[in-house]
Parts: sequence; structure tokens; C-alpha cells
Amino acid sequence: MPTRDPLALEEQVCFALAVASREVVASYRSVLEPLGLTHPQYLVMLALWQHDEISVKGLSELLHLDPGTLSPLLKRLESAGLVSRARSASDERTLAIRVTDEGRTLRQRALDVPTTMLERLGMSTDDLATTNAVLHRIIDAAHESVTA
Repeated sequence: MPTRDPLALEEQVCFALAVASREVVASYRSVLEPLGLTHPQYLVMLALWQHDEISVKGLSELLHLDPGTLSPLLKRLESAGLVSRARSASDERTLAIRVTDEGRTLRQRALDVPTTMLERLGMSTDDLATTNAVLHRIIDAAHESVTA
């Protein structure tokens, strides 16, 4: 039996994750295009559909994105009429993001995205649950190693 090379490219989880991420995001492109969303915008909308209103800071933490990266996404979504940005009534320093009626309507059109993507990736809902669990363990472990 040949010895495994621990430095072989195919043995690296970072390589597999990077390639999988690029390929999956590219696969979303044609599914999201009719909705007028890019993949990062879709992630923002998913978070907002779940929370309806959230602060920029809260959204940044939820999506693991720097507020500087998030700001242009929110401006484009606001220009498209999908979200509104306003100062919080309770704390003037907090910028609250809300889903607009148009954004809620878009949610109905987006309901087919998860099923379409499962079909494209040849995955069952059980496969998805298992994959998500493994990926979240990796995310948590990597986050712990960075903050430790």
C-alpha cells in the first residue's frame, strides 16, 4: 500500500473547501440571476428574510462579513428596493436594515432556490444536513483556532 503524502494537494482540506466553494457559488449564479441577486446578496437576503430587521453589526456577525464588505451590498440591495436602511429609534448610532415589501415578494420567488441547488448538486436533504453539520464543525473549529 502506498504511503500517503500529507502535503499532497488532494489531502488538503483547505484546497477541497476552496474549490468546492468556488464551484458551488458559480453553480448558484444562473439560479439567482432571474431573481436579480448575486450570491453575496442572496446570503444577505436569506439573513434578512429570517430576521426581518437587524442591525448592520448583527448582520455582519451573522454572515461572518466585515461591515465594510457588507455596506456596498446593502446599498445595492437598497437601490433595488429590497431593503431599507435607517437609524434605530432606540440608538441613533445603530443602522437598522429592514426587508421592504418588494424584498418580501422576492422571498416567494426564491423558495425554489434550495430545491434547485440540491438537484444540481445531486444531494438529498439528508446529504445536505450531514454536509452542513461537518462544515459548521469546521467553521467553529477554525474560528476557535483563530481566536485562541
